Amino acid sequence: MKRRELLKASSLAGASALFSWSAASAQAQQPEREFYELRVYDLPYGNRRNVINDYLSKAAIPAWNRLGIKPIGAFTAVSGARSTTLYVLIPYPNLAAFLETPAKMNASQEYQAAAADYLGSAFENPAYIRYESTLLWAFKNVPHLRLPPQTAEKKPRLFELRTYESHSERAALKKIEMFNEGGEIAIFDSVGMKSVFYGQTLIGQKQPNLMYMTVHDDMAARDKTWGDFGNSEGWKKLRAEPAYANTVSTTNIVFLRPAAFSQI
Repeated sequence: MKRRELLKASSLAGASALFSWSAASAQAQQPEREFYELRVYDLPYGNRRNVINDYLSKAAIPAWNRLGIKPIGAFTAVSGARSTTLYVLIPYPNLAAFLETPAKMNASQEYQAAAADYLGSAFENPAYIRYESTLLWAFKNVPHLRLPPQTAEKKPRLFELRTYESHSERAALKKIEMFNEGGEIAIFDSVGMKSVFYGQTLIGQKQPNLMYMTVHDDMAARDKTWGDFGNSEGWKKLRAEPAYANTVSTTNIVFLRPAAFSQI
C-alpha cells in the first residue's frame, strides 16, 4: 500500500474514533464533508497584536492557501467574547489534510521566513497568550463552507457564531437531525438566513455541542432575518415536533467582524 493510501486509511480509522459520541456518525462517514478547525487566540494588549496579524496575513494564510486550504476566515470579537480574542476558521477537505498540513508548513522555507518574527517570539513577550482549538465535521446537508456574497463584493458584514450545547449525546444528535432531516437549514435558507458553515464538534470544550456561523449586513439585518425565521410557519411547525424537544440546553452567541486579511 502506498504511503498516501495508508495515511488516508489511517485517517478514516481515526475519524471513527473521533466520532465516539456518535455511533450514527461513525457509520455514515462521508469523506466529501469538510472538517473545520476553529482557533480562538487570546491576545495580549498593545502592539504585540500586530505580530499575529502579520503572521496570519503574510505567512500562515498564504501557506495554507498554497496547500489548497482555503478560504481562511479571521475575525475579531464585537460582543460575546473578550475584545482581545481572534477567531481563525480553517477548512480542510479531509482528515488527512488536517494531519499533514502542520508538517508541510513547517517544512516550507517560504513559510519559515515569513513567520520568523512570530515563531521567534520571546518568552517574556509572546505573540499570543494561548489559543484553543476546536475540530468540527461539516453537516451532511451543507458539506462545504459557503462563501458569503458580501466577501466577494468587499462589503461590510457581521458574523454570528452560535454554539448549541446539549445535555446528552443523544440529544445532540437529535439537534443535528433537526437541522438536516428536520429541515431547519432549509427554513434558514428560505428566509434569507445566510450560513457560512454548520459543524458537529468532534474535539473541543463543553461537549456535546454543535456550532454554526451565519452572516449579515449589519445588526438590523440580522434582527430582521431572525424575526422572519421565528415567525415562519416552517419553524413553528418544526419546533413543535416532540422528537426535537429539549435538544439544546445552552446557547452561546458571539458576534464577529472580519479582520482586514480575512478571506471570508
